[in-house]
Amino acid sequence: MAEQKQPAAVLSATDLTPRVRQLVLKPKTAKIAFQPGQWVSLHLPVGPKPPLNRAYSMADPSSPYGELTLVFDLVPDGLGSPYLYQLKSGDEITLSGPYGRFILPETLDRELILIGRYTGLVPIRCLLKQMFYKKIHTPVLLIAVAPSEEEVLFHQEWLTMAVQQPSFRYLPIVAEQSEFQAVEKTLAMLAPLLTGQPKVIPMLCGTKAFVRPLRAYFTEQGYDRKEVKVETYD
Repeated sequence: MAEQKQPAAVLSATDLTPRVRQLVLKPKTAKIAFQPGQWVSLHLPVGPKPPLNRAYSMADPSSPYGELTLVFDLVPDGLGSPYLYQLKSGDEITLSGPYGRFILPETLDRELILIGRYTGLVPIRCLLKQMFYKKIHTPVLLIAVAPSEEEVLFHQEWLTMAVQQPSFRYLPIVAEQSEFQAVEKTLAMLAPLLTGQPKVIPMLCGTKAFVRPLRAYFTEQGYDRKEVKVETYD
C-alpha cells in the first residue's frame, strides 16, 4: 500500500538546547491518530534524489487539535536536520504515518525500565506523559543519557515528574566521550539494580551502537529478545 502523504504546516520552532530543536506541526489534510512511541516520516526536498525520508518520533501524546510535536538534534554534516533547522512558522512540509511498534505493552505487571540516549528520549517522553495523564501507577525507572551537560533533554520535566509521581525514578547520566562510554556508564548503573531482582519490562531507544549492547546485557540476564523492546534511529 502506498504511503498516504499529506502537507503539514509548521506552527512553531523552538530551541530546547544548543543543538536540539522542537517543531510543532499541524497536518492539513487529516489528523494523524498515533500511539505514544510511534513516529512519522518527513519527506524533505533535499539530497541527491529527493524526497529524503526521515523518521521522527512524537514527543507529546495525541492532541485534540491534531498538532504533532517533533524533537530532533542538528547533525552538521547531515542532510535532513539542517533543512529542518531552517524551517519557521508558516512553512509547509510533507509527512506520512504513523509508524512503529515502540509502544507500551498491554500488560504492565512489572517495573518498567526506560533507557534512552539523547534524542532517543523523545518517544520515551511521549510514553511517560501518556502514562501519567492516564494515572497508570506502574513503577517506572528512567535512565536518561546525555552527550554533555548542556544537552540533557527534558531534565526539569523529569525532575518535576519524580516529585509529583512517587512511582517514578529518574537517573541522569552524562557520557561525553563516545557511545562506548555511554553504554559502559549505563551498564554500571543497571547491574546493581537488576541483580537478584524480579524481572522488569525494558524499553531501550537510541543509536544501534547504544541499544544493541544493552539488549545483549538483558538477554544475558535471562530475558528473551522479545521481552526487550527497542527503537533505533540510525
